[in-house]
Amino acid sequence: MNFSRETVRKLSHRVRRSARIVGIVGTLMAILALPCLGQDTSADLILYNGKVVTVDEKFTIAQAVAVRADRISAVGSNDAINRLAGPNTRRIDLGGHTVLPGFIDNHMHLLRFGTSWKYEVRLDDIESRKAALAKLSARAKTTQPGGWIYTLGGWTLDQFADDSAPFRLAELDAAAPNNPVLLQSSYFEAYLNSQAIRVLAGDLPNTPGVELDSNGRLTGRVNEQGFRSLVDKLPVASDKDIEAGTRGMLDQVSRLGLTAFGAIGCEEPLLNLYREWAVRGELNVRVFCVTTPPRSRSVDEFVGRIGQMKLYEGDNYVNHVAIGENFGPLNDPMFQHRPSTKPEDAMELRRILAAIAAAHLPLHVHVNFQETIDTFLDQIESVNKEYPIRNLRWMLVHFNQPTAAALERMKRLGIYAAVNPWAVINGGINLRQFGDAAYDMAPLAMIQSSGITWGLGSDGSRANQINPFETLSWAVTGKMVDGKTVLRQTISREDALIAHTRKNAYFIFQEDNLGSIQPGKLADLIVTNRDYLTVPADEIKLIKPLMTISGGHVLFDDILNTATASRNY
Repeated sequence: MNFSRETVRKLSHRVRRSARIVGIVGTLMAILALPCLGQDTSADLILYNGKVVTVDEKFTIAQAVAVRADRISAVGSNDAINRLAGPNTRRIDLGGHTVLPGFIDNHMHLLRFGTSWKYEVRLDDIESRKAALAKLSARAKTTQPGGWIYTLGGWTLDQFADDSAPFRLAELDAAAPNNPVLLQSSYFEAYLNSQAIRVLAGDLPNTPGVELDSNGRLTGRVNEQGFRSLVDKLPVASDKDIEAGTRGMLDQVSRLGLTAFGAIGCEEPLLNLYREWAVRGELNVRVFCVTTPPRSRSVDEFVGRIGQMKLYEGDNYVNHVAIGENFGPLNDPMFQHRPSTKPEDAMELRRILAAIAAAHLPLHVHVNFQETIDTFLDQIESVNKEYPIRNLRWMLVHFNQPTAAALERMKRLGIYAAVNPWAVINGGINLRQFGDAAYDMAPLAMIQSSGITWGLGSDGSRANQINPFETLSWAVTGKMVDGKTVLRQTISREDALIAHTRKNAYFIFQEDNLGSIQPGKLADLIVTNRDYLTVPADEIKLIKPLMTISGGHVLFDDILNTATASRNY
């Protein structure tokens, strides 16, 4: 079917209009709620005597910001903003500290992270093997004998300055002699202790990628092919434990300065918990779901389900905004370079992409290696002739090996890139797996100069760490968490910050609400202990939020050493 140019224009903007309606209505309500002459016009919260990095189009620097209800009401000088104070205004002297927009992660498996949080021994920020083993040992002392101890990604051996060799049975046994242990290193390999081998004895003989020593005995080391099935054998948390773990996880991410997410895999039972907290005013992050239709027995069934998907029925805290991440036969893994070259796989992919385009749905899809990127673009170009996809906000995600030619094709089609830099923790693995090509994974300078719209995310919590300042540090210095240079195409601090805030707001259809510090936008802000724009580049990763604000509510306040850590108000 051929559409007229005007019809295509109207259809292509329908998604954007639908997604922006909440922000427009919120702004109109804020305007309508402005008091009449003679009534109180004071701010509810004022932050002053700081360095406010607005990240607006002009990258304006101000001194103070005022908040009324859940939105920013004014940004400017100390004098101008302090004049908006009334008798009930909370005023916070920033003492020269820097204010940034709340960080947005364009691609994180947020809900899944909460289900295992209570049981994990996270090693994301551990810098030595000795400290990692001590943390395991401490957990073992508080865990009943036979109870599992595990960690599911977010770290690699390369971050240990004292010893980066694979974990050995003996040392894991010494750390937790009475508990089964599974340590998953990113998505590369995992390490078991003797208790875990005993518990999993019935599964290990049939598990691929299990390492044996010269005598045919298990070493406890399992590669990517095998550990995924072993993770499925770990104990399932109860509803009560999931709720407690999710609360703990959300508190931690807000303390990292993360306030909004493109959340991957939003299963309804767990998402309902987030909705309940939002209704009660207890949700301290914003969750914008990227949803994949349920698995189907055939492409026909899958395509039929695409047309039934409903987006934009939520609010500014919980909503469904795109379709993705993994579907079709061409999604590639992290380290095992196995792109599909089957013509029938490409044709199945085209059918799926055509159904998404026909339904005018945004696309947020996993692609990593050059061959996969090119194959997707081949099929998208074909679909585009029938169903124009420009302005539907289609984006390629992870995006570690694009070429200049691929970027030019994306620019012509109006396709965006959600860059998830696995190299932040996996840079050493990449160099061992891909050689010199790893230094251009991902080629940020080329992506930035291409003119396409792009943003930074993590793909946490397993494939990567989630601290935005670690990500920014990698983008600016080219160094992974251990200080090793793993990227030669770095970008400026300003471009990196924009990519983790304002650009990502566009990807989750919240550009009118989030991503910069401007009047009318939602008051999601962070105050940091050091100035991102002037601190030595190698110290960007050491920056920490002293305060995170969501919708005008202070989640924690380490400036005054008074932690509130929730939105129970």
